[in-house]
Amino acid sequence: MGRRKDPSDQLTLFAGAEPEKPAEMAEQVGPAPVSEEVAELGRALPPEVRLGPSTWSFPGWAEIVYDRKYTPTRLAREGLAAVARHPLLRAAGVDRTHYAPVAAAELAAYAEAVPPGFRFLVKAHEALTLARFPDRPRYGRDRGLGNPLYLDAAYAADAVVAPYVEGLGEKGGALLFQFAPQDVGGPARFAEELGAFLGALPRGPLYAVELRNRELLTPRYAQALAAASAVHCINAHPRMPDVRTQASLTGVAQAPAVLVRWLLGPGETYEEAGKRFAPFDRLQEEDPAARRDIAALAREAVARWQPVLVTVNNNAEGSAPLSIVRLAAEIVGAGRPE
Repeated sequence: MGRRKDPSDQLTLFAGAEPEKPAEMAEQVGPAPVSEEVAELGRALPPEVRLGPSTWSFPGWAEIVYDRKYTPTRLAREGLAAVARHPLLRAAGVDRTHYAPVAAAELAAYAEAVPPGFRFLVKAHEALTLARFPDRPRYGRDRGLGNPLYLDAAYAADAVVAPYVEGLGEKGGALLFQFAPQDVGGPARFAEELGAFLGALPRGPLYAVELRNRELLTPRYAQALAAASAVHCINAHPRMPDVRTQASLTGVAQAPAVLVRWLLGPGETYEEAGKRFAPFDRLQEEDPAARRDIAALAREAVARWQPVLVTVNNNAEGSAPLSIVRLAAEIVGAGRPE
């Protein structure tokens, strides 16, 4: 099966963008100065709570995360170090791995750009989580066909887990298997097949599973995760129950970690929110209920000595780093920073 085009590839998405100016290329991507209030939030946020963006190549984050405006290409390649210097950004998502496996050396470059406590939430190749390829042009000759690599543990171990472990080491926070909305044969069959798949993977990494079919959130699903010491990635998404309900249904209190992805507000789609919120330089549609619930999950996890990793998408409220500032304030009980 050939490499598929990656619509959110942090390194290749903007290959056709305007070339970098020589003067810009001579300067390092720098971090934006932060207020003393944000710096204090960074000192108050518990060290086991890691918040970060879903990805980082957004020129609109100038004077929020970056010292000035850079091209998306430049930020995709060099912006991560500046992200990691923000006092509240201790994690980041890696989405490009969802569309094709990425070599260990490329992941190692991410690891080298960030300090020791930083963690990555890395998506596994989608070939592992699609029972049938969607009937969409980007799947080419495979569109609409059954997928022979669905839940193939041998392929996962070789093409996904091995480079993840070698490239990121201890900075690999979790390896995420994201299941798009699809027919997987019903909740019982899915839980059984998922359990067998997770059980056959190499031990060591923290594996996480994210769903878009709410009917799959069953006790059998939770048991399959627990048997493999894997976790459900709680996701704030219109297709899923609220984050508190997901936590309850999947036994988050007994999980090895608490993982959350804050993706979209109620009734939103990625396409609509992305168009409306661009260039992602301000909060536009705040979701205080989701923020409150995610913060409560984080506080409860800290009380149980569980590590917490939360990534936030620009499409949640309009600007991921600004959402993270408000979320951090909610977690530490510091009110509403400007």
